[in-house]
Parts: sequence; structure tokens; C-alpha cells
Amino acid sequence: MFQVDQWQPTASMAMLTERARLFRGIREFFFQRDVMEVDTPCLSLGSISDPHIEVLTATTRTLGKDVTYYLQTSPEYAMKRLLAAGAPSIYQLGKVFRAEEIGRRHSIEFTMLEWYRLGFDHWQLMTEMDDLLSELMGQAICSERLSYRDAFIRHVQLDPFTAPLETLQTTCHQHTEFGLGETDRDTLLELLFATLVEPNIGQEVPCFIHAYPASQAALARRQQDEEGGVTAARFEWYWQGMELANGYYELTDSQEQSARMVAEMQERAKQDKPWRQADERLIKALALGLPECAGVALGVDRLLMLLTGQKHIDHVMPFAGAHV
Repeated sequence: MFQVDQWQPTASMAMLTERARLFRGIREFFFQRDVMEVDTPCLSLGSISDPHIEVLTATTRTLGKDVTYYLQTSPEYAMKRLLAAGAPSIYQLGKVFRAEEIGRRHSIEFTMLEWYRLGFDHWQLMTEMDDLLSELMGQAICSERLSYRDAFIRHVQLDPFTAPLETLQTTCHQHTEFGLGETDRDTLLELLFATLVEPNIGQEVPCFIHAYPASQAALARRQQDEEGGVTAARFEWYWQGMELANGYYELTDSQEQSARMVAEMQERAKQDKPWRQADERLIKALALGLPECAGVALGVDRLLMLLTGQKHIDHVMPFAGAHV
């Protein structure tokens, strides 16, 4: 796979100029709002417990011991530790790594913008994201806000919270040829969302999908929806069918976060996925006190693709994943 003659950048110099301009615009936006830039390590002795994300590892010998380091899939844990230690609202613009297949929208190494706003909930953070995009584009942007339930009713013609398992299985099979043997509701819902919802939202203006099922809360707190049910205080941001960002009204309960971490590790074992050291320093930080805040992670390379009309992530990165 390594080829000596592939030494040239995968993006044009004109595109790299646009990339530099985007970085400058992002930093200026947060400077004007008094949000402090931070720089956390790419390597850590602990990692995430999420069973749906695989990490890259680096093994070395140091201080007389063989040590495994995990490359960060997101700076989230480290940034929350900073917040618990007394940091103000913060952001980070830097590299993250995920062990996933390289493709038109995916690279093993990519650039992420992640920020946390003290005193914000997820609704206020959505507004600030519109402000950021408006500033970068030089025109007012007001994203659509659509609940997870309404998105399914509109594009799948079923209620994801009340539809029987058999209905989800049949609908999945009808549209994807998979699903009849799947008994996990979230897996079926994710397949339906990716197939029928995601390609059809955010076409004219970006779209926030919010109020996800409580089972998909990840690191977000849970809340009641308008129908009185429990949902995740979480959103994802889509534009022209592409996921750009994932945000939370952050969970601050250390015991709840610990229980979720244990459940995720158990799910990894159930799926026969490799064991990895969960970073329990996050739990300690939450126990000592994470301020009320909302946070979001945004894929900068994907954003640049959309801003410049590019169809492949390789064309907006200096040296794309298949050529590094």
C-alpha cells in the first residue's frame, strides 16, 4: 500500500488555502466569544467504551514496561477533565483517529472541532452552531430543527418509539434486504435512519435532529419529550445528507456515566470485540464536579467539503488517509 511515488498532496494548493482560511475563521469566531483554545494529547492510557467506535493503538516500551496507548477518537474526555478542573468555555481544533474503513466521507485520521459552553443547554448550542456557520459563509443560516420521531414519521412513515419490533424488522428488510434476524431495536433504527432519513434531510439548509431515543444517549443526559416520554438531550447536525456534528447537553452524574460505561463494555464483550482500557478518569472528574454545559464535535473536513462543493474527503486534506 505504501508507494514512494505518491508524494504529492491530495488537495490542491487552492483548496489548502481555503482550509487555512476556514481554520482562521473558526479561531476568530471563538476568540470573539471569549472561548479558550486548548490542546489535549492525541495519546492516552485509557479510551472510550463505545461499542460502535474502534480505536487505533500504539504499543511501545517505556519505563521498563510494555505500554499500550490509545489514539483519541475525540478530545471529549480530556476536555471534560479540564472543565472539571476549572477551565472556562473551551474549544479544540485538532486531529482525531478512528479505525474505520476509508471512503468518500471517511478517513482514519481527520480534523475535529470540539467545543464546550458553560451554562448552555443543547438548544443554545444549536443556535451558536448556526452563528458559526453564518460567520464562515458570510450569510445568515438558520437550520431546521426536527425531532427524531418526526423525522421517522416524515421519511419512514412509522413512529420509532412505538413501532413493534416486527414492523422495524420488516421495514428494514423491505429497504435494505437486512433486518429480519435482528432483534436489537437501536440497530434497526440506525439502519433505517441511515437508509431513509439521512439522505433526505438538510438539503436546502442544515438540519438538527434532536430528541433521540434514551437508549442512544451516549454521554448526554436524558429528558422528557413533549409526549412525556424519556429521550436523549442530544442532537446531530446534517447538511445535504451528510452528518457534520454530534452534540449533547452533557451528563454530569458520575454514577450514571459509570453505569453506562460498564454497560458499553459488556456490550463490547457480547459482540466479541477486543477489550480496551476504559478511561475511568472521566468518572473521577464527573464525581468532583463537571459544570453544567453543552458540547459538540464537528467534522471540519466534511464541513470544508460542503463549503467548497467537493465530493471526496481526499480533496480537502493535505495528505488523505490512503496516502499518508
